[in-house]
Amino acid sequence: MLSTLRNAWKVPELRNRLIWTVFLVAIFRIGSHIPVPGIDTSALENLTKSGSLIAFYDLISGGAFKNFSIFALGVVPYINASIIMSLLTISIPQLEQLSKEGEDGRKKIQKITRVASVFLGFITAYGTYVLIYNQGALKNTSGLVTFIIMVTLVVGSTFSMWLGDQITAKGIGNGVSLLIFINIISRLPFTLYQIIVLKNAEQVNIVEIFLFLVFALALLAAVIFLSLAERRIHVQYAGKSVAGKVYKGQSTHIPLSIIGSTVIAIIFSMSVMQFPDVLAQFFPNAQWSRWIISGTWSPFNRGTWLYIAIYAILTIFFTWFYTQVTFKPEEMAENMHKSAGFIPGIRPGQPTADYLTRVLDRISIFGGVFAAVIAVIPLIIENYSGFKGISFGGTALLIMVSVALEVMRQLQSQLVMRHYQGFLK
Repeated sequence: MLSTLRNAWKVPELRNRLIWTVFLVAIFRIGSHIPVPGIDTSALENLTKSGSLIAFYDLISGGAFKNFSIFALGVVPYINASIIMSLLTISIPQLEQLSKEGEDGRKKIQKITRVASVFLGFITAYGTYVLIYNQGALKNTSGLVTFIIMVTLVVGSTFSMWLGDQITAKGIGNGVSLLIFINIISRLPFTLYQIIVLKNAEQVNIVEIFLFLVFALALLAAVIFLSLAERRIHVQYAGKSVAGKVYKGQSTHIPLSIIGSTVIAIIFSMSVMQFPDVLAQFFPNAQWSRWIISGTWSPFNRGTWLYIAIYAILTIFFTWFYTQVTFKPEEMAENMHKSAGFIPGIRPGQPTADYLTRVLDRISIFGGVFAAVIAVIPLIIENYSGFKGISFGGTALLIMVSVALEVMRQLQSQLVMRHYQGFLK
């Protein structure tokens, strides 16, 4: 990775892109430390405990939510809008047709996503305001202060989305993903500080810290290995004659990512499990809300094994579901048949679709089990070890690894396109 960055720095165009990326990321990180006026951030400690949905949002915002900066919402509304649009594109024929119209169709869908993210930004800002109001974090509850807080949050979220688009256009990699990557990286020093505090308080010893670091490195290695792993389905294309020229048949493959749907599946299951808890925060004095948050047999109390089991099952289900609706085996088999392609040993048509379905089922179940392990690790660490409150999670590792690999692939492809000697030897 370091050699790739060094080689990219030698190419003037790529060097300018790297400088632009660093500059725009610096602006984003500076904004993450500008607080919204009128907020007592010390009252928000309970909202960002490890294992909750809000803690995950605080993680991908680089601690901006906990500090309640102008970028407290970050790119969360844009992420939610993108997920909703991806599901609507699958279920609504008009949007599906628009996605198949090439670059123009994708630009129209992207424009709709941006507008939807602003709308979701207002909804999220209002929900956030009610949440901090119930936590007693507001120093002033006047209408003007409420308006200023909501507008600040929405404008900060929209500006974050714009910065991401500028990084994509002028920098390296996907801008929104890179901002999330930087935010997660920025939390590592704070995580180390938390471990030192626990050590000084004698809640953990040096052996437990060593085992924790070994486990984290092993988990990182597993995430990297499975992120690079893929199931290849070999496809043979028959030879054909076009305009008097005979083209020989060729053999290729369809690469299927092993854990390509795991991040979205974890976010879905996390949202389902945490929605009642977040809703209960709006009614802190109600008996049913207290049962949801701290009830012994409550399926939404993240301190119980019941919560962990349901969370894992939902993660496996959403991984399978999202893989099926994304790849569409019937459509893949039809397109393969139209292109005179076939899978060796499998008849074209419905048998091909059935074969693809079986392969996708196996991949999604395996990826779902891995995603479930990744999802419940922070809960197990929080509930059954001395590392309570540590901002550590496999989901963050998945995001970090996928973004880093994507940026490296883009840099390498840019270097190859420019005939860089180091990649032609």
